[in-house]
Amino acid sequence: MKSIKIYIAVLLSVFSLASCEDFLNTVPEGGTVTEEQKNAAVKSNPDLLAADVAAMNADMIAYLGVFGTRAAGGDFDYGYSSACLMMDCNAEDMTSANIGYNWFGPNSSYADRTYTSIRTRYMWSLFYKQIASANIVLASVDPETENATLRAFTGQALAVRAFDYFNLAQLHQFTYVGHEDKKCVPIVTETTTSEEASNNPRATVQAVYDLIMSDLNRAVELLRGYKRIDKGYVDQSVAFGLRARVNLVMNNWAAAAADADSALILSGAVPYSLSEASTPAFYDATDKNVIWANIITENNDIVQSGIINMPSHLCSFYTDGYVGVGTWKKINKPLYDKIDVNDIRKQWWLNADGESTLVAGSAYDAWRETASGDGDFGPYTNVKFGADGGVDGLANLTPAQDWILMRAEEMILIKAEGLAMSGSPAEAKALLEDFVNSYRMTKRTYTAPSDVEGLQNEIWFQRRIELWGEGFSFYDIMRLKKPVTRIESGVTSFPDAWQFNIPAEAPILLWLVPKSEIEANDGISESDNNEKVSPPKP
Repeated sequence: MKSIKIYIAVLLSVFSLASCEDFLNTVPEGGTVTEEQKNAAVKSNPDLLAADVAAMNADMIAYLGVFGTRAAGGDFDYGYSSACLMMDCNAEDMTSANIGYNWFGPNSSYADRTYTSIRTRYMWSLFYKQIASANIVLASVDPETENATLRAFTGQALAVRAFDYFNLAQLHQFTYVGHEDKKCVPIVTETTTSEEASNNPRATVQAVYDLIMSDLNRAVELLRGYKRIDKGYVDQSVAFGLRARVNLVMNNWAAAAADADSALILSGAVPYSLSEASTPAFYDATDKNVIWANIITENNDIVQSGIINMPSHLCSFYTDGYVGVGTWKKINKPLYDKIDVNDIRKQWWLNADGESTLVAGSAYDAWRETASGDGDFGPYTNVKFGADGGVDGLANLTPAQDWILMRAEEMILIKAEGLAMSGSPAEAKALLEDFVNSYRMTKRTYTAPSDVEGLQNEIWFQRRIELWGEGFSFYDIMRLKKPVTRIESGVTSFPDAWQFNIPAEAPILLWLVPKSEIEANDGISESDNNEKVSPPKP
């Protein structure tokens, strides 16, 4: 797999150098084809662009895809699931041991807020690399094409580009509402020239969200009727789901609810049943609740690496990885204590005695014996993410779990919040109660608040439980303008060095534009960066 070191100033060079379909870029004599020639080739044979679409999706699971080598970056360079783990470690509900083997320790301590940090570069380059791949696809297709295949390719690229800019926007500036005029991130599209890219200021939050919504609106239209190969590709249901997320951040409440409902209807996705949620799961894209996922096979480079992948750092069953040397990812005790005893999700983590019904029985005895000998294993360790193949995979551990990007449960919670905040709190309350009581409670005893503020806070609480470890917690803190509260009434599971609370919208919460970007992009000066703040002290 080709690795491209992406910075804004050189994004445009990708159009002539980085296509996975060599025919589209070179002629037999070795010269470079023009964009007109490339468009003509694609028009005559749309399947020629399929490799570029596949490469765009592969950016999310690329082994050393940002830095190229372990020496240049680190063992967190394995794609989008790594970014999710970084964000969750920035927040308040995931903790782990403060040891040298913990590649995500700097995210827990906020040492990642240094503009020379490799993590700062990672979070910037990961998304801009995929934007470049999306722009390759978009530059190869006539935007007025009526060809169904090319329209679907364009729709996928637009949705992916919107996904990337949405991530960048939420990391590098505070939430949309109230910050529309603040500096966000530079915009590069398929029409941006090399000269423009090399002198490209940070666009405003408003401008970035305008692009995101424009891309998603077009994607929804272009993907109508498209039948994808598998859930690793974007279809119309995914585009609706992405637009639901964006509308939620923009406080377009009714639109968020409607889009989430469309994503559910079109995908046919439904939540895990109580029985399905009663065993370690979240590893198979074919599950009925999955709308979109990174599909991982045993042949993927990140799997072949052995330890540079999601299971190595997050799945407690993959004891051959970094969890097996003590970096177990755990829930913070204040959140765990608030989960109802009748809620099956309380079993997604070991209790104070190191027990959970999810891992009771002989099938897990060997795993428990192995894990218990490794440092910091025990109370509050997650058992949410199952081994590849489930129980059968415990005997032959392979870190090939799929990474779920969007699922039915998230859309239900978006719909509930959208309804609550758009004048239908009774409908939201009924929807939330039906979800929790039908799919997560062993006894139907759950009652949601009736008032709007209480409902929104309760839905946030449900998101913190349901989506734990999936990369949503930091974004929710930012969009809801909440503080990072790791210590409540003196209670915390965080190591001493990471025991601190952070006020809402404190400058330390913003990620920085990396120094390498400032050096390469004349449009961004040192003074244009977010405020440089020292990590909090415990």
